[in-house]
Amino acid sequence: MNILDNLKEQGVSESLIKDIEHFRKEYDVKDELKERVTKSPAFFIGKDILEMCITGILEEENILLSGPKATGKNLLSDNLSEIFGRPQWNTSFHINTDSASLIGTDTFIDNEVKLRRGSVYECAVNGGFGIFDEINMAKNDAIVVLHSALDYRRVIDVPGYERIKLHPATRFIGTMNYEYAGTKELNEALVSRFLVIDIPAVDEEKLKMILKREFPTVDEEKLLQFIGIFMDLQLKAENGEISTKAIDLRGMIGALKTIKRGLKPTLAINMGITGKTFDIYEKEGLKLMEKGLVIPAYDYVLKCSHAFNTLDARGAVGVSQRASFIGRVRNMSRNVAAAFVKQREEMGFPLLKRGDK
Repeated sequence: MNILDNLKEQGVSESLIKDIEHFRKEYDVKDELKERVTKSPAFFIGKDILEMCITGILEEENILLSGPKATGKNLLSDNLSEIFGRPQWNTSFHINTDSASLIGTDTFIDNEVKLRRGSVYECAVNGGFGIFDEINMAKNDAIVVLHSALDYRRVIDVPGYERIKLHPATRFIGTMNYEYAGTKELNEALVSRFLVIDIPAVDEEKLKMILKREFPTVDEEKLLQFIGIFMDLQLKAENGEISTKAIDLRGMIGALKTIKRGLKPTLAINMGITGKTFDIYEKEGLKLMEKGLVIPAYDYVLKCSHAFNTLDARGAVGVSQRASFIGRVRNMSRNVAAAFVKQREEMGFPLLKRGDK
């Protein structure tokens, strides 16, 4: 099934699909850039969100996809590039991303100083779709250079070179998570240059549809077990009982792929889920203990307990593993309790003395 057939299957408006086909015919892609047109491995599921994105792009708007982790923002970005048949340039923002990495830098070629084009420059002149991944990780001085490209002017001034007018097919799509460390609120000037579309957390029905499409031959019982684990972890993360590191749809799909290949489900879960929940919490707890931070370490004991209870309740832990997990939680609890008593003893048990008076 090609991506336009998928839109039809999801019930996307026929008039929008006709407009997409017209867009593709109107803006051809150079032969040397056709390899940059994404071929998505899967399809984003969500008729309303797809229609909002498609309508915005047809109206020459830029799109900002926001929402929690594991909601398909990157997949949707890739799908949109493929839907419109445009070459794609990706920029993953981080704290060191600067304007030069977006627009371009001077370089020495054939005894001449020339501009080595950045992703935004290439996107601008070739009518591409520029994907700004985790745009709220960037420093403001890095993205302020994009303001004139993202608003009605649709131009980029390249210092020392030229002013570029954006190709009429050029669009920019940003993605962002609020809960990651290092992220921040985007300034109003930048946000106003996008249509903001909130991607909700995956519900059970949608997750089942995604996994069914990805693994049509996998045993139904195993599939439901994985879905249950994911939904439980997602709920615990929303309630603050565990961190969002546990909410990893990519990891779950990877684990199911290994099961399909013949790996034992318990071992697959170790790679795809346990290693990103219990193991990480245990290591963090031990680090905090070494630094004498008893109360924060106790918080990680609780996180380990929550993670184990979720996996155990869904039958994702074998008999021998269960005993091992319980032993590890007990060991952490014992060490934290001993350290707490020692710490209070060194302080002379101040609350006990106050009670005696």
